Amino acid sequence: MSNDTNSPAPLPDLGPAAAEVARLLEGIRDDQLDGPTPCPKYPVRDLIAHVWGLSGAFQDAARKDLGPTTDTPPGSVPPPELPADWRGSLPERLAAMAEAWRDPAAWDGDTQAGGVTFPAAIMGRVALDELVVHGWDLARATGQTYRPAPADLEVSYALLAPAKDDPSSRGTAFGPAVDVPEGAPLVCRVIGLSGRDPGWKP
Repeated sequence: MSNDTNSPAPLPDLGPAAAEVARLLEGIRDDQLDGPTPCPKYPVRDLIAHVWGLSGAFQDAARKDLGPTTDTPPGSVPPPELPADWRGSLPERLAAMAEAWRDPAAWDGDTQAGGVTFPAAIMGRVALDELVVHGWDLARATGQTYRPAPADLEVSYALLAPAKDDPSSRGTAFGPAVDVPEGAPLVCRVIGLSGRDPGWKP
């Protein structure tokens, strides 16, 4: 039996996070679409539309199919119009995004999303973090239980923690980190690092 401890860590799988967001979409009522979310500029409707847009952008980023979907900075344009069939079509887009990142080639070289070029190995983790954080947003905004995979939270924490004390490295995607006790659940610490108050309620 091999005891090789130098083998590379397995690549993150976006499937569980995509499936969790899809599950939350099923529980969103029409009368909740205009309600507030932890993203101050986005009511629930616009947050879902944002997830619609990022699901396509990060799928294209995985495939290195760069163009209009990948070169637009977040917040520079309004969220796309939410299709009438979003409850059926968005879960399919999320699954396709996750599947695109299951190709090992997706993690090689550089790629682009949100108008920013990063090593694909980082961009894939950014894509996962988007699902983790916006899943929490949707769950909290619509009164649902959030069930992120522990492995996904670990990826998000590792991605976000280094920028806690260096606001200039956070870009414009997140607000200042919110202090959360070290003993708090990992999901709360991740959400705090994303610039959200883990205690937020509508």
